[in-house]
Amino acid sequence: MSTKALTRNGGTLPAIFDDFFKPWNEWFESGSNVWNRMLTVPAVNIIESKDDYKLSIAVPGMKKDDFNIAIDGNMLTISNEKEESREEKDERYTRKEYNYSSFSRSFSLPEEVTKENIQATYHDGILSLVLPKKEEAKKHPAKHIAVK
Repeated sequence: MSTKALTRNGGTLPAIFDDFFKPWNEWFESGSNVWNRMLTVPAVNIIESKDDYKLSIAVPGMKKDDFNIAIDGNMLTISNEKEESREEKDERYTRKEYNYSSFSRSFSLPEEVTKENIQATYHDGILSLVLPKKEEAKKHPAKHIAVK
């Protein structure tokens, strides 16, 4: 008999323990449940245009008030802390669950960014920031000089 036949998908626990852990697995493996999120740092996309930089951060399930965006010197920091609790009561038991999640991302701002005019919006799970460039830093189209 092979050990591989006893494990689930190459897992570390033999499949015979599935029934033993089933009640706990149902609580913590419920698909897209907010209590089952992996703790990760959200990915950031940065796009530069001639007028500004655009940052997009995927952070679904939040509200705009959940974010803290701060500038200290030339460091832009985007952070979030969220705490949730849930309670289920039955005549035989009470189950309480707590969830705490947080992240922090920091970026060194280029000198050409106008810090006073940075704007942030949150829509459909995407936090978007627009970091406008100073007028003198904007790339102007090449000027053609005629030969006389």
